[in-house]
Amino acid sequence: MAEHFHYGGQAVIEGVMMRGRENVAISVRGPDGKLNTAKRPLPNICKGRLREVPLVRGVIVLIETLILGTQALLHSAQIASGEENERIPATLLWGTVAASIAFAVVLFFIVPVLATRYLVDPYISSVLASNVVEGFIRIGIFVVYLMLIGLIPDIRRVFAYHGAEHKVVNAYEAGCPLEVEAVKDYPTAHARCGTAFIFIVLVLAIFIFALLGHQTLWLRILSRVILLPVIAALSYEIMRFAASHAKNAVIRILLVPGLALQAMTTREPDDKQLETAISALNEVIEAKELVRP
Repeated sequence: MAEHFHYGGQAVIEGVMMRGRENVAISVRGPDGKLNTAKRPLPNICKGRLREVPLVRGVIVLIETLILGTQALLHSAQIASGEENERIPATLLWGTVAASIAFAVVLFFIVPVLATRYLVDPYISSVLASNVVEGFIRIGIFVVYLMLIGLIPDIRRVFAYHGAEHKVVNAYEAGCPLEVEAVKDYPTAHARCGTAFIFIVLVLAIFIFALLGHQTLWLRILSRVILLPVIAALSYEIMRFAASHAKNAVIRILLVPGLALQAMTTREPDDKQLETAISALNEVIEAKELVRP
């Protein structure tokens, strides 16, 4: 029997993107208040056998998330601004992806290395302690970053759509009808959330980097960049395992920090935001799965 497929997606500007087995759907509310829903087939690499190979699938999912997520964001920006007829240039897409990766690597990996090297290392002699402090600085930067962007009104709306996405997926997985009133009471947190994934990456990085021992500054920076895909692949497997065993008491305790962190990246959605998320999920659910087992 084929493994049950886990639907999921992400919030975009005034909308939600959902990924299915074969397709991806984006539902966005335009300036006129109407829903605009577009469905596109997934590239072969996103649904081939490699996506089921442990560790390899984590890297594929990471790349897929960056590309599909950026496409969805650019598409939603066009719809929300009333410019949906304009074609998104490929250079804008790839430029945005490259800039996003560079920003994340610099802020969450290179800055902690430099901060540790010049502000902490002069006062401690332990290489292990230095790597652990670097890891906590990295987590601190991530938390502060979420706090700051959460102050932006437009981002807070995106976070509300994020909450809508989680509520709808939680409701679907519980066998609940995909209706606004029916999904309202479900939580805005989900074990497979990208926020939880990033938190796992940051925690796992502490342990992996601590094993590398003493390094020169440039080798320390290079190792953080080179090992990032490896850490992401391992983190994906950890998140996948934890989500599949979420009823286990020990796993539930381990999930608490990641779920709590989602309080910063989700907000309670209104009815229209829930309707948007339901529309996107309905577009990608296969006919045989419209009624949950």
